[in-house]
Amino acid sequence: MSVTTDARPFSATLRASTLEVHDRANYSAYMRALLGGELTRDGYTQLAIQYYFIYGAIEAASDAMAGDGVGGEFVFDELRRLPLLERDLAHLAGPDWRATISPLASTREYVARIREASTWAGGYVAHHYTRYLGDIAGGQVIRRTLEKNYDVAEAGALFYHFDGIGSAPRFRDQYRAKLDNAPWDDDERARVIEETLVAFECNVAVFDELALRLGEFRA
Repeated sequence: MSVTTDARPFSATLRASTLEVHDRANYSAYMRALLGGELTRDGYTQLAIQYYFIYGAIEAASDAMAGDGVGGEFVFDELRRLPLLERDLAHLAGPDWRATISPLASTREYVARIREASTWAGGYVAHHYTRYLGDIAGGQVIRRTLEKNYDVAEAGALFYHFDGIGSAPRFRDQYRAKLDNAPWDDDERARVIEETLVAFECNVAVFDELALRLGEFRA
């Protein structure tokens, strides 16, 4: 897919360029069923399992990028999800969860893409932006759904708690300012947009694979 940049702040261009695939992810069959309260708790647990592998890859990339002059600006310890996912999975999947979980094929491909893209700061940021800003914003809808329809509030839904960032709108504004100020030329910005589109497609692929099991997951 060909993308172009424009005179708007880069964060606005990035958001506009990814809006279509963002909406496809949000309105996928699996997400519609989850948000509609149609699944068993195990149906949600399968998503948390996939996130464990995905965030393991992203946060390993954060560790590697911490000293980078550009990528290091997007490393926030207060965003780390892996410790919370570990606590969630202990609650959702039981004390032996590490021995019982495995990634979907689409998740393995997603993880491989994160590792490949994160050799460049812009590729790392593309995947970081796609996941964390979505979780801080739209992820709160899932958090409320888990509390209301699945009786999962604290343990089991800690992944969606971002207490360490303070004001979520202020944090998102600061993050967008970092995107706007990153020293990428037009070609590099186009590459970031392209990789962000890939990141969203990776998310859609995971949701689509989970949707193949909706018959098993429905309450």
